Amino acid sequence: MDVLDIKVRVKTRHLPEHLPSDSKQFAFAYHITIENNSDKTVQLINRYWKITDANGKTSEVQGAGVVGKQPILKAGEQFEYTSGAVIDTPVGNMEGYYEMELEDGERFRLPIDIFRLAIPSILH
Repeated sequence: MDVLDIKVRVKTRHLPEHLPSDSKQFAFAYHITIENNSDKTVQLINRYWKITDANGKTSEVQGAGVVGKQPILKAGEQFEYTSGAVIDTPVGNMEGYYEMELEDGERFRLPIDIFRLAIPSILH
């Protein structure tokens, strides 16, 4: 199968208000936009994330859909959602994939490139 023209865009932000001020952890939101620029209808079935903090500690998250949904994207449609992650350091990263399904039942992995989680004052 050819790789379909489906794009994943990510925006992240630090959420200091989501944890107590004395917390030793750091909360981040990530906003995902999935654009189906192909001529096929696809459905997001499962997700997989690998989250790594600056100390090299990793955690994995996998399961059905995203934010309780398994969205269907017809040709030209997009789906957006926001979720979050909590890590032990002010900088970390995430990467993963979505398991997608075509109308004929064929499944494929849509890779999500590594992206950074960082509090604004850390990186210049």
